[in-house]
Amino acid sequence: MVAYKSRMVERITLPDRETRERNLEAAGYNVFNLDAADVYIDLLTDSGTGTMSDAQWAALIRGDEAYAGSRSFERLEEAVADVMGFSHVVPAHQGRGAENVLYGGLLEDGDVVLNNTHFDTTRAHVANQGAEPVDCPAAGAFDPDDGSPFDGNVSLECARAVVDDVGPDAVPVVIQTITNNSAAGQPVSVENTRRVRAFADEIDATFVIDACRFAENACFVGRREPEFADVSVAEIAREQLSYADAVVMSGKKDGLANAGGFVATDDPSLYETCKQRGILYEGFPTYGGMAGRDLAAMAVGLREAVEEAYVEDRLEQVRTLGEMLTDAGVPIYEPTGGHAVYVDAETALSHLAPSEFPGQAFVCELYREGGVRGVELGSFAFPDADRPELVRLALPRRTYHREHLEHVVDTAAAVLENGDDVRGLRIESESAIPELRHFTAELEPILA
Repeated sequence: MVAYKSRMVERITLPDRETRERNLEAAGYNVFNLDAADVYIDLLTDSGTGTMSDAQWAALIRGDEAYAGSRSFERLEEAVADVMGFSHVVPAHQGRGAENVLYGGLLEDGDVVLNNTHFDTTRAHVANQGAEPVDCPAAGAFDPDDGSPFDGNVSLECARAVVDDVGPDAVPVVIQTITNNSAAGQPVSVENTRRVRAFADEIDATFVIDACRFAENACFVGRREPEFADVSVAEIAREQLSYADAVVMSGKKDGLANAGGFVATDDPSLYETCKQRGILYEGFPTYGGMAGRDLAAMAVGLREAVEEAYVEDRLEQVRTLGEMLTDAGVPIYEPTGGHAVYVDAETALSHLAPSEFPGQAFVCELYREGGVRGVELGSFAFPDADRPELVRLALPRRTYHREHLEHVVDTAAAVLENGDDVRGLRIESESAIPELRHFTAELEPILA
């Protein structure tokens, strides 16, 4: 059942193929460098790109822009307490700002940080503090055909092996990312969260949940974890988050907002540390780099994110795109995650070696064939990491319709049909920060 009707529209146009060719070359074969006006269907990210509800727009118009003591911040505090269960909130302009506030206060040179899988900005923030990010994914996390219900889990066996090697004092922070974006958006079970909580207690570490997609994860838990079969998304979310010492949040995902993020905790000492860093890097604690109207919109969005009708519709659209791609013969990671479909570019372009960046080549061909923008999450985005060559097609929330999905599928099928003619790529220039190179690096085709 469709959960929404449109109240506002935006005209989009598909540039002709010759123009797309020129755009791709001018962008250095990096779709981050494309102008949005030149993109027909934009699946680069689901971060801040969704459509807000009428209730969010109403809240936005009534936002309180006071520098200190804003009513909009009070409403965000209330929403975080009600939906997520935390009493202290430090706002930030977006998720990576919140990461800077939190990890800058928790980490120092020489530390080791464990995570199911660090995403790009998380990995960069950990490394920027002089700490070492170590991934501990579930055994089947990087197997596109594994099919396990909770491939997003933290591997406790891996985590214990790391601690045995470096010692517990070297690991001050353990992170669990829900859903696991780097592992094809796969969910994390509540049972795994409980086990990670116990493990963090054993080694006296702070347990952080990266909660960007906490509502989508909770919906998967209700579908796949028997203990929660008859429990609401809202109740599951509260239960899962209750095991964390702190959460770091991009409100641009399951806050359903176009800007904003925060750190939330019940620990007064950690809150004070984050609050002071927030003043330094983000702004006064009752606005944190955000306009009051954006605080108000995110407060409403957090509550909407755990509504059954919303989150069921969200997961269903992603599943539908995955099924349509599979029916068209496009290899994908299965089961699909909550926010995106991940194409297995290594299989789709099997004639290209990993050193030729088959994922990035597939991304470029999606734009060349149909003006569709996705993002590579393989060896180009994560250098020196052993993971599959995946292309993420992230669906903005409440934005595209079935006709858009059909165009994406037709475009991907065309890339597959002409796959043998696709050339690999090599890097021409890149950032000095390897964890962030896929944002700005430029590439060029490898000539035959």
